[in-house]
Amino acid sequence: MASKDLERGGTNNRGLNNSSFYVEKSEYQWTSWLIPMFVVANIAVFIVVMFVNNCPKNHSAFGGECVAKFLGRLSFQPLKENPLFGPSSSTLQKLGALQWDKVVHQKEGWRLVTCMWLHAGVIHLFANMLSLVFIGIRLEQQFGFVKVGMVYLLSGFGGSILSALFIQQNISVGASGALFGLLGAMLSELITNWTLYANKAAALFTLVIIIAINLALGILPHVDNFAHIGGFLTGFFLGFILLVRPQFGWLERRHLPAEARTKSKYKAYQFILWVVALTLLVLGFVVGLIMLFRGENGNKHCSWCHYLSCVPTSKWKCDN
Repeated sequence: MASKDLERGGTNNRGLNNSSFYVEKSEYQWTSWLIPMFVVANIAVFIVVMFVNNCPKNHSAFGGECVAKFLGRLSFQPLKENPLFGPSSSTLQKLGALQWDKVVHQKEGWRLVTCMWLHAGVIHLFANMLSLVFIGIRLEQQFGFVKVGMVYLLSGFGGSILSALFIQQNISVGASGALFGLLGAMLSELITNWTLYANKAAALFTLVIIIAINLALGILPHVDNFAHIGGFLTGFFLGFILLVRPQFGWLERRHLPAEARTKSKYKAYQFILWVVALTLLVLGFVVGLIMLFRGENGNKHCSWCHYLSCVPTSKWKCDN
């Protein structure tokens, strides 16, 4: 598995609490239910994948023994095949992993969506779901399930498009394109609502460091950093579009005298960012999908881009 699969790693977000920097407290706080449902759905899908995998029946005796045999058909593939305690590559491929050849030549475009619900193993699943809980619940409480759900799903889709354009020999699975989309949305939300925050520098510094660390981890081998980057850029643009807040004082305008009321709900720069982000997002999706289904190889248009996903060192190679 280590030589064929690319798992989309989780994100590290300790110490980040976006709401602690926001100063206007009169906004409605949503109850988070969609993000917990996403977590349950991902866990349920993983159980189904392991049930279908059925290691005791399907694994080759030459690859070693199944791990955790007491789980029966839910036991894991031998660690030599999958060190993340999960299914085989063939099972993931059969159940919807992202694979360029099948998307382009067999017209299985649905894999651009299904891959984000699959995980390479228990470790991969745990890291992503922990990150989703820390990042997603706070965002859903602030902006509601519709907006956060759109950011999550569209970011996962955007990550899959970029991944398929640049990684064409291996399969890829994982929800971290969607997770990086949530991080990107948090960054653009901070930028577009800049005047509403106290401690702006601290908020921006914390968020940028977290994003940089997680993207840097993506240069390790067998991690699909293109899914991370594609998801991050999608979420970044969506944050300008979906997570814009009214300027300070708008929510309290009814309690103020007429001459002191804010005339416009949003500032001019927020409108400009909204238009630019929407234009770039639509353009990116259109161009990306056209290139993908034409069978284009992104590496031919960018000779150095492969270093964004894996940087060779004396400890590992990036041949695949």
